[in-house]
Amino acid sequence: MSSRLTRLLAAAALVALTPLVAVPTQAAPEPPPAAKPTIVLVHGAFADSSGWQAVADKLTDRGFAVIAFSNPLRGPISDADYLRQFLTTIEGPVVLVGHSYGGAVITNAATGNENVKSLVYVAAYAPAEGESVAQANALGGGHTDVIDHLVLRPFPGAAEGDADAYIDPKWFHRLFAQDLPKKTTRFMAATQRPGALAALVSPSGPPAWEEIPSWYLVAKQDRIIPPEAERAMAKRAGATTVVIDSSHVAMMSHPGTVVSLIRKAAAG
Repeated sequence: MSSRLTRLLAAAALVALTPLVAVPTQAAPEPPPAAKPTIVLVHGAFADSSGWQAVADKLTDRGFAVIAFSNPLRGPISDADYLRQFLTTIEGPVVLVGHSYGGAVITNAATGNENVKSLVYVAAYAPAEGESVAQANALGGGHTDVIDHLVLRPFPGAAEGDADAYIDPKWFHRLFAQDLPKKTTRFMAATQRPGALAALVSPSGPPAWEEIPSWYLVAKQDRIIPPEAERAMAKRAGATTVVIDSSHVAMMSHPGTVVSLIRKAAAG
């Protein structure tokens, strides 16, 4: 046997006798947790963003980024265009939350926006295409008296027959927020943001709720939007629905319930 072959056999024998050492394998890194969506809160007519304070505080405490959008209240299509442009400045997923007329705005603004993951309607309008806010009030056979207690004031550039609409302060507590302290609603009446009268009769565009999952809070004691209409809109949208004993401003009188609904929409 040649010396070269002898050396090769000896090396092979040494390898065979050497105990195998397990090489630790590096575990695959766990994927990072999904980013929480930004919660965009949209107020309605006769109100402003301050009505979301309790809800915004609770959501922020739970780690959500929250923006209370300032709604122009000029009409569902133009207001939705404004909100749609606003949403382009937000990175990542979004949950849109609308109260009252703000629901009509999110219904239009979210259409075709892939970043909007959920819609939440808080005693809000969720109109179908071609349907106005005034027409939506008649769904389910309900009735509202608010149209009989509006104060109209002119604004620059208004089309003929248009004006800014306010709820008569004498009726504000009774119609808008009867489950809040009168001292609170007195100031709300004095600081209310008017909505253009034309916004009540302007037809809505293609609804985002046809393609985006929605959640709906029905306020049983609502005197602005008939609860029957709220139920009908929620059912039509296929929304996950909760019903509570609240006035129109559920986000102020029942903020915990509203936050719970928003969190479910965010998780969904």
